[in-house]
Parts: sequence; structure tokens; C-alpha cells
Amino acid sequence: MELKKNPKADLEKRRGLYLEIGLVVALAGVLLAFSWKQTDKETSDFAQIEHAQEEEEIVIQTADNTPPPPPPPAEVPEVTTVIEIVDDNKEDIQEVSFNAEVTDDTKNIEITPVKIEEEVDEEEVKIFTVVEQDPEFPGGMEALLKYLAQNIKYPPLARDNGITGKVFVTFVVERDGSIANVKLLRDIGGGCGAEAIRVVKSMPKWNPGKQRGKAVRVQFNLPVNFTLK
Repeated sequence: MELKKNPKADLEKRRGLYLEIGLVVALAGVLLAFSWKQTDKETSDFAQIEHAQEEEEIVIQTADNTPPPPPPPAEVPEVTTVIEIVDDNKEDIQEVSFNAEVTDDTKNIEITPVKIEEEVDEEEVKIFTVVEQDPEFPGGMEALLKYLAQNIKYPPLARDNGITGKVFVTFVVERDGSIANVKLLRDIGGGCGAEAIRVVKSMPKWNPGKQRGKAVRVQFNLPVNFTLK
């Protein structure tokens, strides 16, 4: 008996359709499997991160960083000042007196006075060359020239040799006007320098020089002219 196939039951015509449906179902299953694993992995990672944050929060909460409270201030004892009033009229104040008797031993005791050195003013020691008020011979310069002309004696040696010229003498006018430290700066010879020094040393006191209204020591240079007539 020959079997006959129903044309409606022939699957060869729908083979391509079924193949496409199978591929779509397989692909959908693969995608679903991958998405399920990725979701599980993200869920697991998120759970680990959340668990780590909880542990950190727990550690931070358990840490005690609050400084200890300061100790209470020490009690300062109160100081009580007691003022004792003393009556000046009390009779129990004793007067102490010392009586020294002069004996043979005390007569031989020598008392040496203590010398107190006075401070020396620099202006009293310093010799000035320029001052506010120059020292002056009594009567002025004309009186000085007249004094020199009357008192200088021309040395015979200088006269015989015809020696003439100027002799320069320097000296210090002290604070009291006296003449000191007479020296010869320039000599022309023949005894003229010695004669000039002799006359200068014999001069009367000058009016002292002054600095800031106070008498000071002043260096003075004096030319003495020797001429033959």
C-alpha cells in the first residue's frame, strides 16, 4: 500500500521560518544570560561597596577624637594682709647711744682722710686753636705791640751781623690768663729767638679766650719782628 503525504504536513516549505525563529530564541536566551550575570555582578559590587562604607562609618563612629576636658583651676589661697599700727608715743622704743672713751690706745690711732677725685672737665684740659672769643692782651693789639717794642732788646750778635726778620713764638693762654708752654716756631738766629721767648714769658696776664661763654685754654701764635734802624 503506497503512503501519500499530505501537502499541509510538509515542513520543508516552512524550514527557513522555523530556523529563523530558533536563532532568534537562542540569541534572546544568550542575551538574557549575559544581562543576568552582569546584573548579579553589579549587585554584588554595589553590596561590597555599601558594606565597606558601613564598616568605615562604623570605624569613624567608634573613634574618640574629643580632647579630654581641662583640669579644674587650682584654688588660689587668699592672702590676708595684716597692717600693724605702731603708736609713735609708745614708751618701749629704746634709744641707742654710743659713748667712746679716749684711752691711751685710741690716742695713737691715725685717721687718714679719703681724697675724693673730682671729675675733670674736658674743656679745662683741652687746648683750643679756634674759639668763639680769642684771648687778648690787656689793652688790645696796640698795647701788645707797644709792650714788645719797649721790652725787646736787640741781641748784640744779631745787630753786629745785621740779622733782621720775624721770629714766631707759640704759647698757651691759660683759663686764668697766664702764659704757659712758650715755644719757638721759627728763629732767624743771632739770639733773636731766645730774646723773643724771654719777653713773651714776662708778659702780664691776658684776657682768656672763651668758648660758649666759658674761659678755656687757647693756643696763640705771635710773630715778633726784629728790625735795625
